[in-house]
Amino acid sequence: MAKELAVRTRGLTKQFDRHLAVHDLDLEIATGEVYGLIGPNGAGKTTLIRMLAAAEEPTTGEIFINGDRLLRDHSNPNLKRRLGYLPDDFPLYDDLTVWDYLDYFARLYRLQEPRRTRRLRDVLELVQLSHKRNSAIATLSRGMKQRLSLARTIIHEPILLLLDEPVSGLDPIARMQFREIIKVLREAGMTILISSHVLSDLAELCTSVGIMELGYLVESASLKDLYRRLSRQQIVVATLGSLDALQAELRNHSSVEGYEIVPGTQQVRVQFSGGAEESAVLLRSLVAAGIPLTEFHCTQEDLETIFLKLGHKQAS
Repeated sequence: MAKELAVRTRGLTKQFDRHLAVHDLDLEIATGEVYGLIGPNGAGKTTLIRMLAAAEEPTTGEIFINGDRLLRDHSNPNLKRRLGYLPDDFPLYDDLTVWDYLDYFARLYRLQEPRRTRRLRDVLELVQLSHKRNSAIATLSRGMKQRLSLARTIIHEPILLLLDEPVSGLDPIARMQFREIIKVLREAGMTILISSHVLSDLAELCTSVGIMELGYLVESASLKDLYRRLSRQQIVVATLGSLDALQAELRNHSSVEGYEIVPGTQQVRVQFSGGAEESAVLLRSLVAAGIPLTEFHCTQEDLETIFLKLGHKQAS
C-alpha cells in the first residue's frame, strides 16, 4: 500500500526576472518523514521552502499539502493552519516576555482557553524554556531564542513543519538541544522538512534527503537507499609493523579497490567493495601473514562525502 504524501509538487518552477531559482521540481515527502534538504547557497532551497509555506507564489507548477492543492492568488487560510514555517530570519520581539510572545501567536491562531494555556505550557516544556516564561526575550541566549522560535512555529499543532536553516550559527550544545526537540516531534508523527548546511545533523535526524543544485532536485531518496547506492565502505587498518608489508598484503585481495596511508600515522584507509564475509577473510589473511594489527574496523562514507561526490559529478 502506497504511503500517504504530506507534500507533493509537480513541475514546480520559480523565476525571478531572468533567474530561475527552482526548475520543474517534482518532490514527494511521505507523511511522518523527516526530509533533509541539502545544497549550496543559491541552490533554491529557501525559495522551495517559501513556496511550500505559501509565502512565495510559484511561477508555474502545483503544490499539494496532504492531498489538498495550494491555490495560487488565494490566501489558503485552512492550509496555512496545518503548516509550521520557521524561516532563517524571523524576527523576535525583544521587549516581550517568552510567555507573552507565545500567547500572542496562540491568539493569532485563535486557540481558545483552556486549550491555549495548556498548549503554551506543553510547548515551553518541550523546548526546555519553562523556567524562562517570565523572562524578556532580549535576555535569552541565541540557542534559547531559536528554541522559542520553534515553539512559536508549532504552537498551533501543525501537521507539516518547514524549517529553513534552523541551526545556523548555533554552538554545538545548542545544536544538540535543537536536534533532540526535532526527534521528539518526529516520534510524535509530525512530517518535517529541514534544510541545513550541518550535514551530520541531517544524517542523524532524517529518514530521506533531497539534494538541490542550481534549482534542480538532482537526488531524492531515503537515507538508507542513498548510503546503499553511493556510500563506499572503508576499512581502517593500523599496524605496529611495516607499512610496506601491510600494503603488499592488501594488494592480494580482489575486494580492495584502493587505499591511502593517513599521513604521519601507521594507519591505512582501505576502499573496500566486499561485504562482512569478505572483510572477515581479509582480517584472517592479514593475521595469518603476521601483520601486527592494532586496528581493523569498517566504516562508511558519511553524508558530507556523498554530497561532495554528487556535486563533483554534477560539475564534471
